[in-house]
Amino acid sequence: MNIQISAKNYVVSNKLRDIIEKKVERLERYFSDDADVRVFCKKEKDLCKLELTIKDGGLLFRSEVASDSMYQNIDMALPKVEKQIIKYSSKLKDKFHKQSAIDARDWLYFEEEEPLPPIPQGVNKFKSFDIVPLSVEDAQMYLENSDHAFYIYLNNETGKVNIMYKRTMGGYGIIEPIY
Repeated sequence: MNIQISAKNYVVSNKLRDIIEKKVERLERYFSDDADVRVFCKKEKDLCKLELTIKDGGLLFRSEVASDSMYQNIDMALPKVEKQIIKYSSKLKDKFHKQSAIDARDWLYFEEEEPLPPIPQGVNKFKSFDIVPLSVEDAQMYLENSDHAFYIYLNNETGKVNIMYKRTMGGYGIIEPIY
């Protein structure tokens, strides 16, 4: 695994860097040697935020947590990512009607559901990213593996940009802009 740790308005100590690397490296059994792990630490007001993103081939697992301690953040982010791996693994098992490649006894960090932190109001972040051609089913899988309520992708059947979102009444919706 290629682990990259960066920060904004926060100095990552050698001790924290070692702890992050040690804990994240324990997840390497789920991924290939070429997996890219990005850990981004930042301080906003009195809150420490940590973003953990793991990319391996076409797979993407992401977690974003905030608390008053980066040490606490890494302990909160890893179970979230592992929960996504569990979800993805069981989806594959259901999809192919095969035994999961990952045994439930092997989970490192996942224990039980944690309540989500409150979501701040207003626009306070801007992101840009590559839009990848995907099928609707693959986009749904990516959405389920993220902490977001929507996923933007290029529909490989229509060639148009689509936005898949989680509906409040359950299920998913797709928005296709007209341009």
